[in-house]
Amino acid sequence: MIKIFKTFGGYSKISEPEKGCWINAISPTDSEIERLTNDFGVPDDIISDILDIDERPRVEFEDDWTLIILRVPVPGFSNGMPFQTVPLGIFMSHDFTLTLCLNENEILPIGKPSPFREQYSEITDGINFILRLFLRSASTYLRYLKQISQMTAFIEQDLEKSIKNKELNKLLKLEKCMVFFITSLKGNEMVLAKLRNSRRINNEINEDLLEDAAIENQQALETAQIYADIQSGMMDTFASVISNNLNVVMKQLTLISIILMIPTLVASFIGMNVPNGLENSGWAMPGIILGSLILSIIGVLLFKRQQWL
Repeated sequence: MIKIFKTFGGYSKISEPEKGCWINAISPTDSEIERLTNDFGVPDDIISDILDIDERPRVEFEDDWTLIILRVPVPGFSNGMPFQTVPLGIFMSHDFTLTLCLNENEILPIGKPSPFREQYSEITDGINFILRLFLRSASTYLRYLKQISQMTAFIEQDLEKSIKNKELNKLLKLEKCMVFFITSLKGNEMVLAKLRNSRRINNEINEDLLEDAAIENQQALETAQIYADIQSGMMDTFASVISNNLNVVMKQLTLISIILMIPTLVASFIGMNVPNGLENSGWAMPGIILGSLILSIIGVLLFKRQQWL
């Protein structure tokens, strides 16, 4: 889907591009990609790079255009991970600014009239618009990290009494999310550093906004690293917990088998095809059953005394 706005922030939507406009393209179709190339003059290789899910954050400067790629978090992927990161590209030329992303995201939600309706004035500065995207991206990372922390707490409760690998696999998915988050945040931090040191746009940057974006990104990175360390330790700990829980279950089953073996042993001796003095006794069967129960109860008491049960 492609939306064209007169200025950054999307206060005025227009049907055709004009000088200084902002074009927001999310999950473009083949025909929309062709339109970006033919009508707007965006190079094919740049579009391919932005739509490559493995593309790393970077900055490129040319005479006619500037390209900035950052990685933003998105929820819900088919591989089982609750969150993933995808590249978000900002292509700036003399005539327009294009934002392009492969997936729907909360940084630039295509379904809303504007992602910047909370601003009291229109955004007209392209560089500071990009810094706002970095700031929104870092805030979204922090919000998703809190959700991951809550998921980890629920999984931890289930792992304490689990003997299966289902919960451990869920924890592994969350750990993979943390790896993607940390890698992407480090790449975004590198891009912010390049923007700070760039002579080409240094005079246009709002230093306060740049500092806010850098602090927010650093906070998200440190939080992700802390959560990743916690989850790594939990993986090792709860792998041992699951193994220990399984050993406890096997121990209990073994003790039950021993207790059930006592009546079987008594019946085997009494039931042998040799004279034992009980052939003609009327109370032989009740006596054998009662004796088996008494011996079984004695076995249970001995196990409890040793704290095996």
